[in-house]
Amino acid sequence: MVDVTVAGGTAAFEIEGLDKLWSLRSRLEIPLAHIKGVRLDPEIAHGWWHGLRVAGTEIPGVIMAGTFHQHGKRVFWDVHDPDRTIVIELVDERYDELIVEVESPASVLGQLQEALRSRPS
Repeated sequence: MVDVTVAGGTAAFEIEGLDKLWSLRSRLEIPLAHIKGVRLDPEIAHGWWHGLRVAGTEIPGVIMAGTFHQHGKRVFWDVHDPDRTIVIELVDERYDELIVEVESPASVLGQLQEALRSRPS
């Protein structure tokens, strides 16, 4: 699972617990200016094809964590429960998308959307 905080023009994605080990990451910091969009999308995590694993862990139906190449994109995954999945679309970053599980998807979605609306143009 991932804990999301927004402060000072940056969104921080803190990978929690053993997912740090499974994903080979502990934290991602993304400037709000590099976030193109954010959406709830449990269906993307329910699917069977998540791309080619580059680094991390994949146990179908249990965990997707780490870096994957999917449809020409570099994607960071950290999902156990597909129903709590959000997708963050990025530009000018190492990853094209972050697909992560959060405690409260609607709340995190609202937090990120508000931060994106409030960012300077």
